Amino acid sequence: MADTLYLVLRKVALFLGEAALEELGTELVEVASVRTDFEYRMKRTESELVILQAFIGQVNTHNVGDKTFEAWLGQVTNVAHQVEDIIDEYSFLTSQAAVINNFFKRKFHQAKSFAAWQSLSNQIDEVQTRIQRISTMKNRYAISIGEPGKSSTLQNARQLSLSDSAYLSDDAELVGNASEIERLKQWLLSEQQDRSIMSILGMGGLGKTTIASRFYKNQQISRVFDCYAWVTLSKNYQVEGLMRQIMKQLIDQRSHMASGIEAMNHVGLIEEVQSYLRDKKYLIVLDDVWDTNDWLFFNSALVRNNRGSRVLLTTRKKDVASVANDGFVVELKILPYTEAWHLFCQKAFRRLDDKICPVNLRPWAEKIVKKCQGLPLALVAIGSLLSCRELEEQEWSSLHNQLSWQLANSPELSWIMSILNLSLNDLPGYLKNCFLYCSLFPEDYKIRRRWICRLWVTEGLVEERGAGTTMEEVAECYLNELTRRSLLEVAERNVHGRAREFQMHDLVRDACLTVANREKFAVVYGASGINQVTSEARRLFVQKDARSLKVAAASQIRSFILFDTQVPSSWIHEISSNFRLIRVLCLRFANIHQVPGVVSDLLNLHYLDLAHTKVNHIPASFGKLRNLQVLDLRFSYVEQLPWEITLLTKLRHLYVYMLHDVGERIFDCFSAAKLLGNICCLKNLQTLQCVSANKDMITQLGNLTLMRSLAIMKMRQNYIVELWGSLAKMPSLGRLVIFANSKDEVLNLVMLKSLPNLKFFWLRGRLYDGVLPQMFASFEKLATLKLDFCFLKKDPISSFAHMLNLVDLKLYKTYDGEQLKFRAGWFPKLSSLELGGMEHLNLIEIEECTMKVLHTLEMVGLMDLNAVPRGIKHIKTLQKMLLTDMPKEFIDRLQGADSHIVQHIPNIQSFESSNSEAGNLHVYSVSIHCANWSSSVLFFTNYKRYEISS
Repeated sequence: MADTLYLVLRKVALFLGEAALEELGTELVEVASVRTDFEYRMKRTESELVILQAFIGQVNTHNVGDKTFEAWLGQVTNVAHQVEDIIDEYSFLTSQAAVINNFFKRKFHQAKSFAAWQSLSNQIDEVQTRIQRISTMKNRYAISIGEPGKSSTLQNARQLSLSDSAYLSDDAELVGNASEIERLKQWLLSEQQDRSIMSILGMGGLGKTTIASRFYKNQQISRVFDCYAWVTLSKNYQVEGLMRQIMKQLIDQRSHMASGIEAMNHVGLIEEVQSYLRDKKYLIVLDDVWDTNDWLFFNSALVRNNRGSRVLLTTRKKDVASVANDGFVVELKILPYTEAWHLFCQKAFRRLDDKICPVNLRPWAEKIVKKCQGLPLALVAIGSLLSCRELEEQEWSSLHNQLSWQLANSPELSWIMSILNLSLNDLPGYLKNCFLYCSLFPEDYKIRRRWICRLWVTEGLVEERGAGTTMEEVAECYLNELTRRSLLEVAERNVHGRAREFQMHDLVRDACLTVANREKFAVVYGASGINQVTSEARRLFVQKDARSLKVAAASQIRSFILFDTQVPSSWIHEISSNFRLIRVLCLRFANIHQVPGVVSDLLNLHYLDLAHTKVNHIPASFGKLRNLQVLDLRFSYVEQLPWEITLLTKLRHLYVYMLHDVGERIFDCFSAAKLLGNICCLKNLQTLQCVSANKDMITQLGNLTLMRSLAIMKMRQNYIVELWGSLAKMPSLGRLVIFANSKDEVLNLVMLKSLPNLKFFWLRGRLYDGVLPQMFASFEKLATLKLDFCFLKKDPISSFAHMLNLVDLKLYKTYDGEQLKFRAGWFPKLSSLELGGMEHLNLIEIEECTMKVLHTLEMVGLMDLNAVPRGIKHIKTLQKMLLTDMPKEFIDRLQGADSHIVQHIPNIQSFESSNSEAGNLHVYSVSIHCANWSSSVLFFTNYKRYEISS
């Protein structure tokens, strides 16, 4: 709950810090006194909220489960939201005044809105009165911080008992993680004499404690140690208490009484432990470690005595796990379905002799196992609960249909959520809000890195961390921290190894949705049993059944994201008219042909997503959206942007393009929009994709010094010098896409200097004299290079060989010659190589010790290449080989005489497109070769990822 205050306080600070009051201009003398008074009252309110936030931060850890405290927090939430409403209303009124240019209209508007300004001051008075009442209630109901270590005893005992339940579990419950268990065993029994540390890492409920306890109780292992101890760390542990626990396990009761350790302070206890362990081979298990600082004092107590001692940690956090010796981190993953099913059946049907699921219950059992998503804790707990119930279909279907509610409320299952919530409660305020936001996406949804970062920033969930770092970069730091805490899992990485998509475990998501709903953070409609939206909802994510949605008091909604693509455009236009103070509006994939008329009047809008819609026109009235930071029109039908877009001076990311060829094999595979007007004022722009080049715009680009990603189409040779002059003024430019005006346009880059910070470069167009320009020798940071339709006369491979950071290389119609050579030592980091459309290429020479880490090789339409390159056999890291529209003789030799060259590649796929010249790769006949088997299938696919950069 303190996190709601955290968010509102950030909004207040930004409101006061940005001098929003000055935006009204000097003409509004009628409301000058109201504005001054308003600012003063807002600062007073901010001070009160800061104190409340600090108090809640201290009390929260001691009052978990206290109904009085939770009810009081609900009142604080309401006040915080009222403050947010006031700020948003103020922002709306100032924006409304700012967009009126006509003098007489502006004066009329001032007179008309004076009552609204006056109302804001009255609302501030009401807020201050409510804050006083909240303080009174706090005293009346004796809500206090309490003594450290006292009021949290029940919570700690609960946490310890949950951990002990795993410690006391029997070995028969251990299913899965066979390789990890074997690694642990080998480590514990190894003859290495140095004190060695190993960590078991994973999200809550994966069985870290259970696995550790199996070894701790194993007599084969325990007998090789002179002594051993197990200690579980609570969130509010005391050093002295933990040291005493260790000593009590190491020495007998009589020695314990004689040594007087009960009276020792923590320094004396550490010295006592050191003294006892100095000449012994010991095993110490530190269970559930939350902070690297926890390890620091243990590190000094657990002496390095060169007797083969072992320290085993269990933790949910990667930074804690990293204290282990190199290579001694075991990271647990969720169980695969077969093992999850086996574990569930062992528990649910333990009363049956064969422990096999009855046929009538199998559909419901499979649904329950699927919901658990391989989490051992949930499988064991739910299976154990069902083992005590009748084996009747109605009983099982009832539990499945109510499972989310049962997990949150049932005494038999709520302890699962308690364990999962430990990680959530450990999050600082700024991370908790972001993590709750991730839970609002549909079940099993893969959340794209760029999308979630844009949303977090525009929602105001991300704080600035210095002038040299963008808020989008800070947002990526948040994502990385959530993965290090085992709260989000990386679902997919790009070719550079960078996380592209993330996923949240379903049960963790359920726990977060309960919190999000309780704290009025957001509502997910059409999922998790929620089918109505209260007037208190701040964010609304509609996943299905949108047509039945009735929104009450919609002015409270600040974010609306639509996942239900089946609703008619009339419904979308109607509901959009209710979102007066909305900040985020996402209609991606919505069935609309035009922008809802009300959108231009949503003056607080920071994020507008119309991607993948049929919208083909952006009205001039968009110029009123002065707070807009992200405008996403990808894969819409918009071909021109009005000059009024250049008035949106807060714009950070502008996407507008359409894909015409998923295979990227026709020259104009992407279309760009014409951007009218002078773009000099868009100084906050970091992303501009894709715009058609014209001379004025190319010159004006030099004013956009914060640019990080730029895509320009229809480039002409007579713009090149001006373009490079503008690009040189963009020190942070990391991604650049340039398409020539046509296949016949010749681009002369010979005299141009390199862009030293470029990491992604896609150049499509014929190059002067068929020669690669010298500047390619200076792209030291380049990680991805795509060169298309260049028609070079000389083998270009040697020109790229010096690019030590190159990970992804794609060449399509790049070279007109017959041979390409890859020499030993070249491309040490290259992971993906694509060669396509080079009609005369008949030989690819690959020497041994080149491309040592290549993972994927793709060849497309190399019609003169009739034999498999023999050097492929040297690339032992190759995992995937994709072949599209290759000659029949090549395929025949691949399956016959040359098969020995590729026998080490586990995944080989051969595609034949229905229209290889146009590149519209929709229907393929595919031969798939994996190890010693192959099969042919016919399927429909869009197998490329349609993005200009990822």
